[in-house]
Amino acid sequence: MDKETRNDLPGIQWFPGHMKKAQRLIEENLKLVDVVIELLDARIPASSANPMLADIIRHKPRLIALNKSDLADPLSTKRWLAYFRAQGIPAVAIDSMKGRGMKQLVAKAEELARPKTDRLVAKGGRPRAARCMILGIPNVGKSSLINRLAGAVKAKAADKPGVTRAKQWIKIGAALDLLDTPGILWPKFEDQMVGLKLAFTGAINDEIYDREQVTALLLSVMRRDYPERLVERFKFKGELPQTGLEILEAIGRKRGCLVKGGLVDLEKAQQIVLNEFRAGKLGLVTLDEVPVGSGKEEDGEGTKE
Repeated sequence: MDKETRNDLPGIQWFPGHMKKAQRLIEENLKLVDVVIELLDARIPASSANPMLADIIRHKPRLIALNKSDLADPLSTKRWLAYFRAQGIPAVAIDSMKGRGMKQLVAKAEELARPKTDRLVAKGGRPRAARCMILGIPNVGKSSLINRLAGAVKAKAADKPGVTRAKQWIKIGAALDLLDTPGILWPKFEDQMVGLKLAFTGAINDEIYDREQVTALLLSVMRRDYPERLVERFKFKGELPQTGLEILEAIGRKRGCLVKGGLVDLEKAQQIVLNEFRAGKLGLVTLDEVPVGSGKEEDGEGTKE
């Protein structure tokens, strides 16, 4: 996205009142857990990371799980895993809907908690399960992950940001207890592109921003980085339209989103694009680039079970 376009980006901010309450809840219950699992969206590992988290969790062991890896570019996921591990942060790639990476996630959480649980036993305490807190922004898949691990519907899941509202302990076999918490965003997005990427992936309520503008910007990004995905999905022939709005109108015509006078119903076209992007129907896409010179590629073992 060029500099001129970036200057025209919409300023998206979203920090509902219950988010502040969620932050307090996390801070109050941090002492109860051994390990913090930070759940990120594999399509936007940087943009879905809460910059307040390091201050909130302090010295607790931290494990990063790149969720929705089935929707992300596999090569980019390998690079991001290498990046986090190079920073000294254990990381795994998972797909909570299909259950990929679950064994590795549990094993790594138990490993990180072991120094604490072993110390308790050494002091005469009874052996107990590792206690973990799962943190992540809204709609990153926390409830789906917990339900997959527990093998039953324990957490309230919905395709709507902010649906988990209260803490709950969930037992995962004999070795792991999870403390679920509400999704938490941060008060201000310093980079406008972060807010946009959160909007693209559904982490922000669709009702608080200009969907036409955001959808057009998403299509501009796709045209720049993954043009072949647009051609394949929407059957474009010849050169793609130049702007995101022109692509949106063309998609509306191709999908029959027409109203009186042959005009395109842009609202219907927007919904098609956003729904299909979020469902992975536009292909495997990663929108965040790994910082340059930040580690070697790895084999992405965390995506397999």
